[in-house]
Amino acid sequence: MNEHDSDSGATPQKRNAHRSLDGKTQYLLRAEEQLLQSISSHGSLPKVLNEICGALDFQIGNVVSLITLPADDPSELAAIAVNAARFGLHTFCSEGIAAENDELLGFLEMYCSVPRNPTAEEVQLVERAKCLAAIAIKRHNEASQQDNGGSRENQGVRKRAPEWPI
Repeated sequence: MNEHDSDSGATPQKRNAHRSLDGKTQYLLRAEEQLLQSISSHGSLPKVLNEICGALDFQIGNVVSLITLPADDPSELAAIAVNAARFGLHTFCSEGIAAENDELLGFLEMYCSVPRNPTAEEVQLVERAKCLAAIAIKRHNEASQQDNGGSRENQGVRKRAPEWPI
């Protein structure tokens, strides 16, 4: 390595951290592209929501996420919270997922093995996940309405989905 090499002053830890960040960034970009394709092609809603949770869990780390719909059985949701506590998990985040008109579309529940609150960066990731989930749920609902004789706008998913904060 010569002295003009851009990594010549970097420690091995800094170079590895940079490579790791690049790996996370690439993962997020690939995951988001797949999510947007799934949403656009009207992929299975449970699968899309699970993929959103998986991307969020990967980015934050040490958390387990779950997206539920208002029509889900409330007793099952309560049982999930009880079981999470039984296994030593603490509520990390619990937020509603709303459409642009404030219609409640679902809920994002996140559990962590240590009691803590999300950092500012993690709050941005949660907001991003909620945005993607809202788009997926809304498109699913619109497709269901169309199947039942309703109408649906054909808006591009990319225009409504801002970038992941990196």
